[in-house]
Amino acid sequence: MNIVTDARTFRADRAWGARDLAEVEGATVRLHWTDQPYQWHVNDGAEVFVVLEGQVEMRYREAGEEKSVRLGPADIFVADVGDAHVAHPLGEARVLVVERKGSV
Repeated sequence: MNIVTDARTFRADRAWGARDLAEVEGATVRLHWTDQPYQWHVNDGAEVFVVLEGQVEMRYREAGEEKSVRLGPADIFVADVGDAHVAHPLGEARVLVVERKGSV
């Protein structure tokens, strides 16, 4: 059993550092802390991105056009296979990410 009571205060030693919480049938569930943007990427499986604390500007490409949405606590972004996206935190953010094990 794993009980997480510090999701709102978790801090990694580097941007996008993570705590592995679980593996579910080939998918990982990880708690991330960051204060820096990630990188544009495309996952080889679906990715579920849940903001727990802070604000994140999620940039993504749709039909070749760059778009963005601001996510706050309890907001969820789902990227499917082939969806290019990049997360830009606005200050510190804590994010729960569920994705295929070994994804970028």
